[in-house]
Amino acid sequence: MSSNLKLDWCSYAAAKFAVLHYHYSKHMPDSKCVKVGVWEDGTFIGAVLFSRGVSGSDLAKTYKLKTTEICELSRVALKAHKAPVTQIVAIAIRMLRKFCPGLKLVISYADANQGHVGSIYQAGNWIYTGESASVPIYIGKSGRVYHDRSVSTSGVKEHYGRMSSCPKKKDLTIVKQKPKHRYFYPFDDELRKRIVAKPYPKKICGESVVSDTPGFQLGEGGATPTSPLHSSSKSLTGAKN
Repeated sequence: MSSNLKLDWCSYAAAKFAVLHYHYSKHMPDSKCVKVGVWEDGTFIGAVLFSRGVSGSDLAKTYKLKTTEICELSRVALKAHKAPVTQIVAIAIRMLRKFCPGLKLVISYADANQGHVGSIYQAGNWIYTGESASVPIYIGKSGRVYHDRSVSTSGVKEHYGRMSSCPKKKDLTIVKQKPKHRYFYPFDDELRKRIVAKPYPKKICGESVVSDTPGFQLGEGGATPTSPLHSSSKSLTGAKN
């Protein structure tokens, strides 16, 4: 089925709405983001988010890139839609590349703990580079989930250059996690030649190319939950929240 698809910059509020309602994590990235809203037939159906990511610094060193030349596709949060996810992601990446002309590499992860192998990245011809390190998550008494980078033994941790309080590990339940599948989308031809590609992991039985994004949740959404907001920034570091 064809649809009238439109992508444009959106506000933090619109992106958060999409993540809370249409993404399994229910959590916005901790760092500042570039936020691309998605509309179909005039209805807001979600957002695609790019951020610096937690592994950008290490990967930048590995591939001799500046931290400003690498970013992460951190959220694809969509409700039920007609357009292929690969088409939506491809348009969002073109927008990002024009918005941040210095970028050379986009990375993304498929969460094996959710049964994902990265079908949308395989369909989009991304390069598979293997699995990331296995990092546990922590669950509080209220059921809130914390990433390893958000907790510490002492209850204090450095966050973006400043020390701040955080939950103590002893007060949380630790849950081991499977490694995630890592994919690269290089813009630079020379960089592409230096990336060692590995065979794509096989799909889990019944997985489709849209399974990395959850389906529509009844009773949520609307044509325009918030107004689009154009950012004047030209870097992910300065992207408006």
